[in-house]
Amino acid sequence: MTSRERVKRILNFETPDRFAYNFPEPFGSDFNSTSPDPSPDKRLRQGKDLWGCIWQGFDYTNLGEVTDSPLKNWDDFHKLTIPSLDMEGQWDRAKAARAVAPDKYIIGMGVSLYERVHFVRGLENTWCDILEEPENLSKFINLLADMNIEILHRYAEYGIDGIMNLDDWGLQNRLMIDPAAWRRLWKPAYKRVYSAAKSLGLSTWLHSCGYIVDIIDDLIEIGLDVLQLDQQENMGLENLQQFRGQVTFYTPVDIQAVMPKGDTDEIRMYCRKMFESLGTKAGGFIPCWYSDPIGAGHSRESIDAMCNEFINISHEIYGK
Repeated sequence: MTSRERVKRILNFETPDRFAYNFPEPFGSDFNSTSPDPSPDKRLRQGKDLWGCIWQGFDYTNLGEVTDSPLKNWDDFHKLTIPSLDMEGQWDRAKAARAVAPDKYIIGMGVSLYERVHFVRGLENTWCDILEEPENLSKFINLLADMNIEILHRYAEYGIDGIMNLDDWGLQNRLMIDPAAWRRLWKPAYKRVYSAAKSLGLSTWLHSCGYIVDIIDDLIEIGLDVLQLDQQENMGLENLQQFRGQVTFYTPVDIQAVMPKGDTDEIRMYCRKMFESLGTKAGGFIPCWYSDPIGAGHSRESIDAMCNEFINISHEIYGK
């Protein structure tokens, strides 16, 4: 069974031959990824991105943050630089992705529907816009949805398997915004993107950190296939268990509460608890690692313990 076939079986709950996983060397990965290059959703460590957002990095992580947003007033929306999806050579990498990794499951990156809004508009402004400027906000969200749909058509042409959006919706103990506002403003846009993906034969993946329990049912309803969660403990595995068998969880051991604080025995126990809570033998569970271990405070010993334990669990379930 190829990696591509394995992941498809897991997403469809059709029983794979083993866990699919995305681990660092020497453990290996069933995945590859691609994106337009340059990508309209690229996050920088330093400098100005394609939208005009100014990014500032930190010494201890490969992530940056936006320190100056270009759209300070909706009256200037017509002046905003909207990145092109038709630059010369922009799709060369995506076109070549299938040939580079013929047997891997390839995830293409999309454009965030929430984070890109607050990168461009500013977080405080975005939250105020929910109440004060919903029409302008909706116009921008739908522009981003349109960009994703254009990207999806390219990915379908190039043999890419799925699309992933990156949108951190949660604080530590609640959604960043009123769930009713999310349903009113963002849910229809996600639905348009996911419906387009399904019509083109691509799977749908969402990375979202923080407490997002309040909207998981909605995401499943509108066609989300895979939920990529780097944290579980701020929601509790017991609360996430209700979605077991309805969506695939693509996740490392909790990067905040367990990986940097637990010893190797605790990490191994948590691996087992994760599968028992989130996965089934038929599918619905894909373990991975967090690709900025230094920034998150993960030791190599902890990473190895996690990867080895998930592989051991796979051996126990599938015999390989």
